[in-house]
Amino acid sequence: MQSRFQGIRARATGIAAGALTAFWGASAFAADLIGQPTDGAIDMQPGVTPLKHDAIFFHNAILLPIITIITLFVLGLLLWCVFRFNKRRNPVPATWSHNTPIEILWTVVPVMILMVIAVFSFRLLFEYHDMPKPYMTVKATGYQWYWGYEYPDKKIPEFISNILPEEKAKAKGVPYRLAATEPLVVPVNQVVRVLVTGADVIHAFAVPSFGIITDAVPGRVNETWFKVEKTGTYYGQCRELCGVDHAFMPIEVRVVTQPEFDAWVASKAKGAPAPTPSANAAAANAAGASNTPPAAAAAQPAGAAPAAGANPSAPPAASATKTAQPAPAKP
Repeated sequence: MQSRFQGIRARATGIAAGALTAFWGASAFAADLIGQPTDGAIDMQPGVTPLKHDAIFFHNAILLPIITIITLFVLGLLLWCVFRFNKRRNPVPATWSHNTPIEILWTVVPVMILMVIAVFSFRLLFEYHDMPKPYMTVKATGYQWYWGYEYPDKKIPEFISNILPEEKAKAKGVPYRLAATEPLVVPVNQVVRVLVTGADVIHAFAVPSFGIITDAVPGRVNETWFKVEKTGTYYGQCRELCGVDHAFMPIEVRVVTQPEFDAWVASKAKGAPAPTPSANAAAANAAGASNTPPAAAAAQPAGAAPAAGANPSAPPAASATKTAQPAPAKP
């Protein structure tokens, strides 16, 4: 879907880019990482979806110039009043108390500014809710404290995504507390609908480089969508305070080519059925006393051999609490 802001963006890009460069400095944007936070950065994460591009345009080309102009104008008025109407330069104060034209002006002008902002704001809000025909649907369920992903269109049952342990994250060279044991895999340049819900308390599914954030509310299913323009790995996190281990439930989205996605779907379809949420919780509680990964323990009955297609060297899933993390399985 073509962005509704493309024509406006084309006319305003030069002005906005010049103003932002002069205000912040070009070096602040030169080294921004794609798909994850950048140390010392002051701008939003670079976008890889049409929604995020339009959100960045709304912030940088509409809101930021308006905020800057209003701030400088008010600062100028304050300085003018301080130096022009202080006691030394104005020993005899004025006796008037009202000025009708000025009062009308400072009522009408803010209303006009808000109307301009509302036009762009409502158009962006409409675009977020105007989802094109989706290629596929993913269900994301928030648990304390991990995510469960299901692909109903692809007949892939729910699988569990935990935080990747710190030692494994360092070994792989991926960001700790952002990388996950099981990423959400989607194809590039396809519209993906995400159904978001919670199993226990309110969570929030958010990926900054996609420009999306949706609450995961128990007993309710919310909806969002994205269409990623380039392959890569993109990180997010739960954005709703959901308990003591709120900071330990990252979101990792891996965007791949269509053939790679088809191969991943085929490999998932050959695996063992995903465990139910109740079995996952029981396995996570019992994992502190064993070296068996909770997700694997819940997926297999006692004494059963590993399912076909299972990876015996897969990293163990994190436990339900930070203090009861199981030790990594020995190879």
